[in-house]
Amino acid sequence: MEHLLDEFLLYLRHERGASERTQVTYSTVLHRLLNWARDRRIQSWQEFTLSDLAEYLNDEKARRVEDRPGGSFHELSVSTLYLEIAAMKAFFKFCEAEKIIPLNIAENLSLPRRWKELPKALDGSQIDRLLAKPAGMTPRDYCDQAVLELAYSCGLRLSELCGLRLEQLHLEDSFVTVIGKGSKERVVPLGKIAVETLEEYLKQGRPALVKTKSPGNVFLTTRGSKFAPVTMWLRIKNRVRVAGIPESITPHCLRHSFATHLLEHGADLRVIQELLGHASISTTEVYTHVASTRLRQVHQRFHPRS
Repeated sequence: MEHLLDEFLLYLRHERGASERTQVTYSTVLHRLLNWARDRRIQSWQEFTLSDLAEYLNDEKARRVEDRPGGSFHELSVSTLYLEIAAMKAFFKFCEAEKIIPLNIAENLSLPRRWKELPKALDGSQIDRLLAKPAGMTPRDYCDQAVLELAYSCGLRLSELCGLRLEQLHLEDSFVTVIGKGSKERVVPLGKIAVETLEEYLKQGRPALVKTKSPGNVFLTTRGSKFAPVTMWLRIKNRVRVAGIPESITPHCLRHSFATHLLEHGADLRVIQELLGHASISTTEVYTHVASTRLRQVHQRFHPRS
C-alpha cells in the first residue's frame, strides 16, 4: 500500500506537475488514511469500499486538532475536509487508471460546500507605506524591496517568487515569464518601477548575497540559498510590521491587491485572469465582489443620500 502511494506522488510530481504544496498536502492526507486502514486490518487498497471512506471521513470530522502547541483545540474546517476528499478522489482515480482497482470508489464522495471568503487587499496608502524604501539599504533590503515590488506589480504567488530564476527575467523588454501551478507558463509585463527595482537589486543586492553554491534563483537569502516560502513570508511580514500596517495579512494579500487595484482601475477580467494564471474565470470573478464592496463603502460614506 505504501509503494502505491509513492507511485501516485511521483505521478503528481512528474505527470500532473502539481505544486510542492499540493504534493505535501496529498501525501499527508493519504498517509493518514493508510494508518487508519492498518488499524482496521485493511491490507490493500483493493479492499477499500465507499463505506470505509465514509467512515474515515466521519472519524476525521470528529477529530480535534490543536491550534498550536499548548493552544486550544478545534474540529477540522470544511476546507480541510474538502482537501481530504479531493486527495482521495485523485488517488483512487489514479488507481482505476492503473488497473489497480476496477472502479473509483471515491468518485461518488460529495465535496462539502466551501464558503468563499473575500480576499483582503491593501489600499493605496498602505501599499505606498509598504513599498517605501528603508534608509541605508543593505543587500537584504534590496532583495526584500524587489520581492515586494514584484509581488504587487505582477501579482506573483509566493511559490512563484521563490522559484523565479534569472533566465525568466527579461528586463530590457519589461516582462517576466512565470512558471505557475501545474507547470503552466505565463508572461507578465513589468512596470517601469518594477524594472528599476529589480535592476537595482541585481546590481547592488544580489552580488553580495551570492555564495559559491548559490542557485540561479533571482532571490537569495543571506546564506546565498533559495528561499523557502515560509522564510520569504516572514521577511514580508517584517516589512508589513515596519510599515505600521495593523491588518493580519496572508501571503496572498499582495496578489489580491494587485488584482483588485487592476479591476478598480478598469482592467478587463479576462486580462486579470491571464496575469494571475487562473485556469478558470470563476476563480478570478471573486475580485468583482471585492470591487463592488469597495464601491458600496465609498457610496455610503460620501453620498448625501446613502
